[in-house]
This record gives sequence, structure tokens and C-alpha cells, in this order.
Amino acid sequence: MGDPGASNARGFSEDEDFARFIANIKKSTSIDLSQYKENQMRRRLTTLRMKHGYETFAEYYAALMMHSKLLDEFLDRMTINVSEFWRNPNRWQLLKQRFLEPLAQNQQRLQVWSAACSTGEEPYTLAMLVDSLGALERTSIMATDIDELVLAKAKEGLYLERSMRDVPPEYRQRYFEQTGVHFRVADKLKKAVKFQKQNLLLDPFPDRYDLIVCRNVMIYFTEEAKAGLYRKFAGALKPNGILFVGSTEQIFNPGQYGLEAADTFFYRRSAGGV
Repeated sequence: MGDPGASNARGFSEDEDFARFIANIKKSTSIDLSQYKENQMRRRLTTLRMKHGYETFAEYYAALMMHSKLLDEFLDRMTINVSEFWRNPNRWQLLKQRFLEPLAQNQQRLQVWSAACSTGEEPYTLAMLVDSLGALERTSIMATDIDELVLAKAKEGLYLERSMRDVPPEYRQRYFEQTGVHFRVADKLKKAVKFQKQNLLLDPFPDRYDLIVCRNVMIYFTEEAKAGLYRKFAGALKPNGILFVGSTEQIFNPGQYGLEAADTFFYRRSAGGV
């Protein structure tokens, strides 16, 4: 990546060039890349910039503002879109048995949110579980992401075999139809999930959710950004509602956010709120 203190052709140091890029991206897209871990983000951005032959971030930013395909690629790369159905299957089984079954038995309607849903595997997995409990018709499933490209793919509901490797055979048979190299999600699942664009760091959160799933996203944020998001998630849950996080995202001292540990990677909103 070179010497961060070295000056480029415009007279800015590499650090200044990068800082201006971050500020400009925030102005033009409302995405605050300063909330992400800097080393990871800078490495990813530098690789992307050099791939297209731009010497500076100033040149790269100018190109992003002129070419929509380049901007789409940038947004897709910056929003981490690694997803698959039933990721960490034992956690999903625990979600079903310990949390979703009692909710389905005891509540007339369920409110579920898949935050940073990427290409849709996660909310569709939720829909399968809820349907297997006979509660899909009385469940609202919202799925949000900042990236319009992945939301479009999620709505399409077509997936390759690599996304399917952990789907239990009975669910694969019931909820998917193979068409060539793709697997198409059943219409009943597509109708059950409402996809919409959302910036987790900037936009207000909806509230009164029984369950929020946000997995394998928080690891990319700074500690300060994470703390703010945990507070917002807690506030978006009903009292005793559940937050389900990723396998590398254990929350230390959840009480400071109005949460308490319910199981490994599951947190309950304290009855007293936040």
C-alpha cells in the first residue's frame, strides 16, 4: 500500500487522500466508512481502486461519481455479502426449539427482522422455520440491507448449490425447486418476506420486534459503532424479545445495552428495557 505519509500527484499524503475519500463517500452515499475497522476497509478499498488502475482515491472517487456500474461494484464490495442458508445449523435448530416454538405457541402474531440480510438466505431460513411451526401466515418478516443490488438478488430468490450446503434435506425438498444450476425459493417464502433498503448506522430502527437476527456483520464495525447498534437493537425489541448474533460476535457485558444472555449468541431484552 506504500508509505501512508508519502505525497501523491495531487500533493496530498496517502492518509489525506484516503480521509478525503471517506468524507466524500459519506456526503454522496450516506455510508460512513469511518465506522468500519480502518485497516480492513482501507485494504479492501485499495485493492478495488488499483484493480481499475486509479493512482489515487481522489481519482477513484471522481470515477465512481461518473460511472454507475463502478459505483454499484464499490457498494457491493463495501457491504459484506457472504451468506448462505442455515449458516451454523445447530444455532438455527436452537433458535427454532428454544425461542421460536414458544413464541409461535404463545403469541397471536410474530414480528421478525433480519438486519443486514445480504442476498436473502437468512430471512428465507427464518421463513422456513416459522412455516415448519405452522405460523408463517401470522408472522411479519422484514429483511433490510444497505445494498440495493443484493436486495434485488434476494427478491429474485435464485441460488447456487454453494448457498444450499447446510439446508436439511426435508427443507430442501419442501421449499426449493431446482432449475438448471439454480435453486428457486418457494413462492410462499418469497411472499412472506418484505425486503427494503436500510443503513444500520444512519437510519432509525423500527420497533416492537419479537426476534431480530443480525449475524456476521458487527465484526466489521468499530467498537463505538457496535455499542450504538446494540443499544438500537435492544430498543427495537419488545421486552423479552431476542437478538440473535453471529458465531464471532459474542456481546460482553450485555447489561449495558439493556440485554441479558439467553444462550450462546442469543440475547434477551431485559424486561425493564434500555
